[in-house]
Amino acid sequence: MAAIFSQLSSLRSPETLSFSSVSTISHSGKQSSHFSGVIVHSPITFPDIRQRISCQITSSVTSHSSSVIGKAIANPKDFLHISDFDKGTILNILDRAREVKELLKSGERTYLPFSGKTMAMIFAKPSMRTRVSFETGFYLLGGHAIYLGPNDIQMGKREETRDVARVLSRYNDIIMARVFAHQDILDLAKFATVPVINGLTDYNHPCQIMADALTIIEHVGQLEGTKVVYVGDGNNIVHSWLLLAAVIPFHFVCACPKGFEPDQETVEKARQAGVSKIEITNDPKEAVRGADVVYSDVWASMGLKEEAAHRRQVFQGFQVDEELMKLAGKKAYFMHCLPAERGVEVTDGVIEAPNSIVYPQAENRMHAQNAIMLHALGL
Repeated sequence: MAAIFSQLSSLRSPETLSFSSVSTISHSGKQSSHFSGVIVHSPITFPDIRQRISCQITSSVTSHSSSVIGKAIANPKDFLHISDFDKGTILNILDRAREVKELLKSGERTYLPFSGKTMAMIFAKPSMRTRVSFETGFYLLGGHAIYLGPNDIQMGKREETRDVARVLSRYNDIIMARVFAHQDILDLAKFATVPVINGLTDYNHPCQIMADALTIIEHVGQLEGTKVVYVGDGNNIVHSWLLLAAVIPFHFVCACPKGFEPDQETVEKARQAGVSKIEITNDPKEAVRGADVVYSDVWASMGLKEEAAHRRQVFQGFQVDEELMKLAGKKAYFMHCLPAERGVEVTDGVIEAPNSIVYPQAENRMHAQNAIMLHALGL
């Protein structure tokens, strides 16, 4: 057993030892960057719909940081954006996820690194997968998770975010939050003295994409060099795929209707990283040819349901059906982050087909998140 624990704690040597980039935006709106060490990729900024955000990124095996304009650096162990980390760190986390998953699947229940630790889970948005995967995963590794629903805190309304962060940090070892505005997760990280995990914001969903990457590695055999084609709205899922593409080399294509493209700044920053081939197109049939993975999500995300009827009209031709999957090829897998609206963005036949891996994908949320929390807590 000691050998197993030793293996679980081992880390792959990163391909690049160190990278430091500071990107700032002055009051005049001009951006400047200063570099030191070995450059891995271009700095990535994370624009929220409501605010422009500047991030300070330090990529190494052990630390990173994110900041808001004019504010202090967040906890170096926070997991807010995939591109806050270098390739070596992301691969280490994914390797750890596979190792701990195998351990849990074997029935092993004595590996309890979270023993005596508590996690506060803030939910401004309701969820099934996020809550159950975090709560179950933390419990299976020995910890205790506390659910705080939309009416328990009313963060930013009943109580200021900075006060929530400071108080929860005194009770808990780690905080996970699933919120609307991206600024909320950044503010939590700024004021918390314990690691903060981004469980989802309107801008990105890093834990989901880490689970997706783990699933692709398990089924395709590798992530690097694969072609991932997302069909649908250019939403927070797409932003996280772009941020991963700024770190890990693969071919990412987003096929979406005109006017529903992902955030242009995020697209350009990911392209400027020079790591992956990135395409944004309005032609789903051409996009899926030769895909290893065809990926879909609901057309109207949470908070946009009033637009659902309009989007169903605009998104005609972007449904992932059997004909589209035939164009992708026999070896293409189908993925969906769920929940799915069958008969809308995907047909029942596609989601139930043998090459659909949506349920292993859903399971891997727990395993990827376990590895993320182990990394954040330095375990």
